[in-house]
Amino acid sequence: MQTAAPSVSYTGASVPSGRHACPHPSARPGLAAARPLRAAAAAGLAASLVLLAGCGSGGGDAKATAAPVPTATADGFGCLSPEQAKAHSVTFPSGTGQDVEAFATGTGTTALVLMHQAESDVCQWVPKAVDLAADGYRVVAVNSAGSEVAEVTAAVAYARSEGAAKVLLVGASKGGTAVLSAAGSITPRVDAVVALSAPSVYTGMDASLVVPGLTMPVLYMASEYDSPFAQSARELSKATTKAPEDDLTIVDGMNHGVGMLDSDANYAKVKGFLKKYGG
Repeated sequence: MQTAAPSVSYTGASVPSGRHACPHPSARPGLAAARPLRAAAAAGLAASLVLLAGCGSGGGDAKATAAPVPTATADGFGCLSPEQAKAHSVTFPSGTGQDVEAFATGTGTTALVLMHQAESDVCQWVPKAVDLAADGYRVVAVNSAGSEVAEVTAAVAYARSEGAAKVLLVGASKGGTAVLSAAGSITPRVDAVVALSAPSVYTGMDASLVVPGLTMPVLYMASEYDSPFAQSARELSKATTKAPEDDLTIVDGMNHGVGMLDSDANYAKVKGFLKKYGG
């Protein structure tokens, strides 16, 4: 199989003073712990309703009825209005048995699954999710509880159940590692992957073992002075030997993950890649 050589682009050479840091995922333990507890309670309630549904008053064998999936939730994630939460906050099951919470918006047959970075939550992606939905995408931004690969896989299944014919993955920092790691095992395969400031290895995920087998287009983006993430992007791109397009874009400065998209030029680069393979 003939593979395309990586395309590499650099922008600028100066070092700006600002930087979006990426602290350890334990920086916000309360948020991560709260989500599984609510999810477990919701799952228990759903199980009780299923059992009751099978206990009809008429004769004959009782048949259990599966709980509806996905279900709407009222979770505002700390950044949504009650109206937004009612319209866009959803849950769906993962392969690990844990419910996944997400912000879902937009319509159309092309879906984008967004994964946030370690020090944040789904609110990090909400403004971009709304903007991308306005471009015609169905967007599912996951609020990660720590089972990243299973969450990505579940979000893809949810998007497809909602009518998506194409699915593209976008992840920032640990979310970038997650989308790269998940892309190797999701079937049918996803249509493209964008990894922003993705480390090769993060808490049990090792993207370096997966990317040599990826056969969909991949865009790697990292800031030149965001060490060691720029080096990780170079190494991952070099290992991505089977992708029809392996785009390595090193941008000016030190911004990290979603922070790079504050630049109009960087955001336009990502949106152009999404349109190329999701349009």
